Amino acid sequence: ITLKGNSELAVFQRDGDWDGALDLVVKAGDPGVRSLAANDWYRLRRRLEILKLSGASPSTFQVPYNSFKEKFESSEFDSTAESRERNIKDLDYDFICFFLSTQRLDLYRSIDFRCEDMLLDDGILSEANWLLDLGLMPNSNSASRAIGYRQAMEYLLISREQRGCSSSKDFYYFLTNFQKASRNFAKRQLTWFRNEPVYQWIDASKPMEQVVNFICDAYEDQTGELKVPRSLYMDKDISNQKEVRLLKAYRTKNRHFSSREDCDGIIDWVRRTQGEPTLSVC
Repeated sequence: ITLKGNSELAVFQRDGDWDGALDLVVKAGDPGVRSLAANDWYRLRRRLEILKLSGASPSTFQVPYNSFKEKFESSEFDSTAESRERNIKDLDYDFICFFLSTQRLDLYRSIDFRCEDMLLDDGILSEANWLLDLGLMPNSNSASRAIGYRQAMEYLLISREQRGCSSSKDFYYFLTNFQKASRNFAKRQLTWFRNEPVYQWIDASKPMEQVVNFICDAYEDQTGELKVPRSLYMDKDISNQKEVRLLKAYRTKNRHFSSREDCDGIIDWVRRTQGEPTLSVC
């Protein structure tokens, strides 16, 4: 079914006929695709796949929390804090939802370090190389669209075009884009959870034993009145002006790749794997 859906849309995508592709999916039974961003072929294919697999458009599927949220955001619900808490308890299921995070600066620093770690040994570059060898291109499917893989594949493609040649400037450009894309994704996640009223925020930088004990206590509590203690509480919004200024001035400080010499091993690996040894003269 997936292959059939892809083949049906492939002709339209090849011809750049976005409107024609929309008409096809609308006639198949999903008028909601007209709200998609222009040329978002990935989501259009997914909508057609769901339609063919289930016989219904994605918009017809309802889950308890979504239906609750629609009511919660409508005029049917009182906007006072007390009423909001009471309405959350009216869910069909007993949700106990926590969101664990750290202060934004610490989170960004941790993300940058994690991106570096993924480049060590046979890391993400080797996997990106494997995807390219399979004939995949960056941003062509879910794997090559993933943060890190896309940037790594683009970096290796450029190196292949240069017969395996790569400079420290090329590498740091790739690493910077990888880290920036990862931080931006985390920021979008924070925004999403901030707008979800059923989540209680917990500061994950606190001792893990305290965090786990509180979550276990909340699970065992039958009253539903247990609140996150001040010692673990984390504010959803950044209200501290000092933190706002620090975020605006944030700059990456690499742990493993802090100088040109630190990336020599990776550049050598790129030279050996992405070019023709007899022709690679950088």
